Amino acid sequence: MSEAMAKRQQALAHTLGLGPVVAVVVVERLADAVPMAKALVAGGVLAIEVTLRTPVALDAMRAIAAEVEGAHVGAGTVITPADLAAAERAGARFAVSPGATATLVAAAAECALPWLPGVATASEAMAALERGHRHLKLFPAEAAGGTALLRGLHGPLPGLRFCPTGGITPASAGNYLALPNVACVGGSWLTPADRMAAGDWPRIEALAREASALRP
Repeated sequence: MSEAMAKRQQALAHTLGLGPVVAVVVVERLADAVPMAKALVAGGVLAIEVTLRTPVALDAMRAIAAEVEGAHVGAGTVITPADLAAAERAGARFAVSPGATATLVAAAAECALPWLPGVATASEAMAALERGHRHLKLFPAEAAGGTALLRGLHGPLPGLRFCPTGGITPASAGNYLALPNVACVGGSWLTPADRMAAGDWPRIEALAREASALRP
């Protein structure tokens, strides 16, 4: 593993260790970005993955990075090299992808931004490991096999650590977090669309506080 890759993996380990849940958020209105992030941080959720699914996502990352102390903002739904470069320019501290195409793998190898590639099978996990990636996103976690798949992967691939995302709820998160190869889980339930639309930041803070308590 190159020194640059080792540093990126170390940075990912730090990000995934900030708490039991990485908030996976969709920001529809730029004005919501900062108060939403402040509510999450106040509730103890520091890692915030802003998905690149809306026109304001990159600006939302910039605002959070500049204005929310304690927030560790990253980019989600990174699917092209252009997405990766844009996320880095926007101040993201990490990037997350649902999969790992050859083109994106090559771009990530040349980018300083720590990148969490998505996998759904043992073969994909092995291919990522061959390239030095020891921290992976399991996606879509529930549909791909959930905790049973992760338990199965741990035996032959004990050096991998996962952030399972997709279909996980507050009720099921604890089952994932109890596994030795799970660093944290990705959760979209912390910022429900209706609470975001209403600007209900106290409720989002409360959800973040509950998520932070999932693993002492």
